[in-house]
Formats: sequence, C-alpha cells, structure tokens
Amino acid sequence: MIGVSGVAGSGKSTLGRALAEALRLPLLDLDTLTTTLLERLPDESFGERWLAHPRAADIRAARYAALRATASDVVATAGSAVLVAPFTAELTGGPEWTALTRAVAPAALRMVHLKGDPELFARRRAGRAAGRDAYRPDAAAPPAPAVPHLPVDAELSPDQQRFRVLRALGHRLPQDPDAALFARTFDAVLFDLDGVLADSTASVLRSWDRFTRERGLPTAVVEHNHGRPARVLMEQLVPPEQVADGLRRIEELEVRDASTVDQVPGARALTEALPPHRYAIATSGSLAVASARLDAAGLAAPRVFVTADVVGRAKPDPEPYLRAAAGLGFAPERCVVVEDAPAGVTAARAAGCAVVGVLGTVPPEELDGADVVVDGLDRLRVVTADGGLRLSPVEAPGPCGH
Repeated sequence: MIGVSGVAGSGKSTLGRALAEALRLPLLDLDTLTTTLLERLPDESFGERWLAHPRAADIRAARYAALRATASDVVATAGSAVLVAPFTAELTGGPEWTALTRAVAPAALRMVHLKGDPELFARRRAGRAAGRDAYRPDAAAPPAPAVPHLPVDAELSPDQQRFRVLRALGHRLPQDPDAALFARTFDAVLFDLDGVLADSTASVLRSWDRFTRERGLPTAVVEHNHGRPARVLMEQLVPPEQVADGLRRIEELEVRDASTVDQVPGARALTEALPPHRYAIATSGSLAVASARLDAAGLAAPRVFVTADVVGRAKPDPEPYLRAAAGLGFAPERCVVVEDAPAGVTAARAAGCAVVGVLGTVPPEELDGADVVVDGLDRLRVVTADGGLRLSPVEAPGPCGH
C-alpha cells in the first residue's frame, strides 16, 4: 500500500496516478472520492467552500473516514492501492496515523511525501487557478513528517519522481549479466558527478529556477540541457556582458542549495571499493559547486578531479574525459565512464571509453549509446582481475510489498 502526500500544489495527484499506472494498482484520491459528494450537498457552504466552513475540521474527518473505509475494502479485495491526500494530520504520527495504518492492515503502508519550497507550491496553485485554492486558509508550512516516509523532491519531473519511488520500492531494471562490458578489464573508472554520484537533479533545477525568476527569464532551457556546463546555459539566457555576473550568481545559488543533495544509491560503496589511483571525476560543474555537492553526499573528492574551471571544451566534447584519463596515467580506451546524460555519453564515446549509463535524470532511450544501463550504482560491484578492474552486475532484491 502506497500513500502519496504533500500540500496543495505539490503534484501528489500526478505522481499518485503515475505510480498507480506503473504498478497497475487502484488509485484512491481523496478529492475524487469526496469532492463530488460535497458539491452536491444543498448547503452552498460545501463544495470548494468547505475549506472555510465553520465545521471544516468535522468535514475533514468525514472525508478521511471515507478514504479509510474505501481503502480497507480495496485491501480486502485487491490487496493494495495508491492513496493520494495531503495527510497533514496523519504525518504527525498521532491518532490519525494510527487510524490510517489500521484501516489498510494487513498491508504495510509506504508513505511518499513530496517536499519542496512553499513558494514553489504557491506559484503552482496560482498558476492552476483552481477554485478551491481561494478558500484555503493562510497557514505556515507544515512541519516535516514525523512518520516513516520516502521524501521526493517536488522540483523533479513526474517521470523522475516515479523512477525514484519505484526504485526505492524495489522495482529495479533487469540487467544482462552476459553484456560484453562485464567481460572487459579496465584500468580505471571515470565518473560524472551530478546524477551519477550525487542525486543533484532537483537542486540544479531549483537553483536555476531561482536564478531565472530573479532575472525574469524562461526556464525551459535548463530542463533540456542536462549535463551541460553552466556557461553554455548562461550564454543562452543573458546577453554576453551579463554572463560573468550570471555565472557568479548561479554558483552562489547552487552552493547554497547543495545541502539538499544526497548520494545516488551505491555511490559511496562503489567509490570506496576502488583504489584511489583507479578512479576520477569529470564534471561540468565548477569546483566550488562540485565540492559542495560531494560533501553533502558524504563522498570524498578523488585525487583527479576535472571540473569546468580547467577545461577548454566541455561535454559533449571528449576533453573532460581525456583529461581525467591522462591525470590517472591511463589510456582512455582502457577506462570506463559512468554517465547519466546524453552529452556525457557522447563525450565518453568520443574519448574512446566504454560507458555505463545511470538512470534517474533522462529516460532510458536517451542513454542508448551506453554499453550497459543501470538504475543505481548499487547494481554494480568492482572486481580486481588481470591487473585491472572489472565491473560486475549485482542482482537486485525483489520488490517490497505495496
């Protein structure tokens, strides 16, 4: 049983539907179950206006009672479902949480919570112009959930959110243990950083969103340039005379937001299994931004650390990976690159390297240039062999209960 929670405007209905479709489970959305009933009651204070009703607390209790009762029937007949609601009181861990978990027993409830900037949610509500939002009382942002939950950043696209939830639930991509890459011996592993070692996609989007809103600029250019250096994006957004100032500002925003970044599953274990002279990082980010994200993710900086500050031509040019291989003292043809973005895959191929693609940033078809595609670095392990290294696939455990 999966619950999807978040404040109005967080995107919980979109994510809930995407999960229900992917898992082929019934979808129980609190609004769908109860709003039609409220709208048909004769009292004009109901419908969208119930949020401002003197007995709003009693109406809320009745709505959630209906959701729990329906969920209980679904568990008894279909076994599981995806529940969508704000679950504000339930997330505090009080009696409402107890009532919810009891209602869906014996199914175990996995709560997904969409987190994000309250200003983002307010802008989304204003943009959708839903009548019910006019009746929402002003309130401070709710506290962080006190119950076990999977946090998902609302800055991510629905596809990126769905991917992270399904991965956390144990729905993993099948791997081919007979893939040719797993039979090869390499001298070194060259990693991209963002989306490969550090799950920084939401941080990148949030920082550039803040920058473009400060300057009154469009944001679409950022969403379609994953893996490209900040200068390339900045030159598409501002006049030449403003590029230097823009780069200083975006670096400041990205360093400030780096505390929200975590490691991609398996990143620490894989890098710590590699001898220090056998791996490097080649990133399109600046040294300041890359260092801040590594630190937030709990990862050590490697001996060879190629950043945007030291390359003349960024990805998709092969220079970053050629520099990384040279810094380690190995031929690029004897290195394997781990990448999450098409520009990085192109750069690695041009350098003559083998490529492992990591999902989480772009759809699988955009990484079709990679030799092998994995959904997390926990699906790989390092094996010392023939004076070099081999990557070996790790079998994923089966999905946990819904």
